[in-house]
Amino acid sequence: MNRLLTLAFILFFTSLQAQEDQKKAIENILDSWHKAAANADFNAYFELMSEGSVFVGTDAAEHWNKQEFMSFSKPYFDQGKAWDFKAVERYVFIDKTGEIAWFDELLDTWMQLCRGSGVLVREGGEWKIAHYVLSMTVPNENVEGAVALKKERDSVLLKSLLSKQTH
Repeated sequence: MNRLLTLAFILFFTSLQAQEDQKKAIENILDSWHKAAANADFNAYFELMSEGSVFVGTDAAEHWNKQEFMSFSKPYFDQGKAWDFKAVERYVFIDKTGEIAWFDELLDTWMQLCRGSGVLVREGGEWKIAHYVLSMTVPNENVEGAVALKKERDSVLLKSLLSKQTH
């Protein structure tokens, strides 16, 4: 019985360590991804994204597949002026299969604090960013002012989106 209990503890702690190692690997990928943008390294940045990846930006109209996001981003990278986001807080979670991970991070950016969240998948044994959402944060006491700033533009976009649904 003692051997069985000892084996169970070893397997449990080995499993915990493996998951912590995977979380560190994911954090390194996300840090490398942000660093590649800061260094305007187009190839390194996009190699960390899966082929079917999606990037959702801060503007309501920004929902791009990888090719669209590459086209949007290329001029910034070519000028050596992409973006410099640094994670100041991050939470990483991995599913039971070890093939899917999700995260959220608070970022120090030129827009002040932003929130990034996303999903990574294992492709060929490597973690790749499959979905990323960048959001600006708004303090609760300032929501009404933020809504007023974007109300007109959001109304136009909403009408356009709703008209597409009826066709």
